[in-house]
Amino acid sequence: MNNIKKLGVTALASSLVAVGAQAGEMGVNGTANFTWAQKDGTEGKSLGTNKALTVSGSGELDNGWTFSIATYLSDAMTMSTHVTTLTMGSLGTVKVGAGYGGIGTGYDEEVPQAYEQTSDAFQNSSNQVGAYLGNNSVAWDLPSMDLGGMSMAVDLVFSPDAHNTAANNGGQAAHTGTWGQGYGAGVTITGLAEGLTLGVYGDIRENVQKTTTLNDATRDQFTGTWYAKYSAGPVSFGYQTSYFDSGLTSATAVTAILPATVGTSAGVFEAESMSVAFNVNDNLSISYTESEDTYDASSNVANGTEIADVTQETEALQAAYSMGGMTIKAFSMEASNPGWDSNATKNTFSEISIGLSF
Repeated sequence: MNNIKKLGVTALASSLVAVGAQAGEMGVNGTANFTWAQKDGTEGKSLGTNKALTVSGSGELDNGWTFSIATYLSDAMTMSTHVTTLTMGSLGTVKVGAGYGGIGTGYDEEVPQAYEQTSDAFQNSSNQVGAYLGNNSVAWDLPSMDLGGMSMAVDLVFSPDAHNTAANNGGQAAHTGTWGQGYGAGVTITGLAEGLTLGVYGDIRENVQKTTTLNDATRDQFTGTWYAKYSAGPVSFGYQTSYFDSGLTSATAVTAILPATVGTSAGVFEAESMSVAFNVNDNLSISYTESEDTYDASSNVANGTEIADVTQETEALQAAYSMGGMTIKAFSMEASNPGWDSNATKNTFSEISIGLSF
């Protein structure tokens, strides 16, 4: 009996120590945005709100490693993003989560902009870089390495089933039967020249149903990009190219391009963008961005008519002004051949946002 009592006391003490070791800090912050938007077409004009809360927590382990969690709740107070981070000193940082973007979010649309990226108004292929590794994946950020005055950071990501579906509540994401594992890597270099940042990223998503017949050619999917950003005082310049191979070839050919959707349309997208941003003062910044995004439908039909490539061109002006916890931001964007539709007319999208953070 005494041994049993001792065992119970020891187990209780161990559980209390475990709970104590996991103790950390929790916090909540949020934003409330009020927007006015106008877009050509059926959308018309609208006033809207956008509110969100982020619940976060952090702590430290006995060996000095730190951990943190962050859950982003969107307008409907449903989870949009969750990420758990474990920082392991010289071993780097490991991240897992749902909707957290993998490592691709650090490499897509990286040209400097004062407000929203162009994908906020019009879909583009640059925003698709790394998209299918944003769920059901683990990311590893290695510690920065010093290379004779330069600094290099390496990011790795792996997904056992790369179809961008989150597995919550300890469950298993449904397998599509089409896509298998995915993996990617990114490298960021600074210090090559004062004010210069270079980045390159690529990933592969395995197509487990690859075929080679003429009318139904499929292959592994690939996305990749590289960018360069240069800052000199208040002015920043950026240039980026990206490539998205859907892994699919169209089985039919048509004489005119119909609207396309990145991620589901067969073919290849190649894009390049450039921007210039200017910090007028500590509160006001402005920028100009333009991009060209070309879609090749990759038709593969015997004696068929090849589909002509179509380029979507986008121009954007952005501005942001901050006053403590309040920001006023705006953009005006125009796209030619929106949605890679050669029959579409030019489309414009304008937005003004007033945001409060707490």
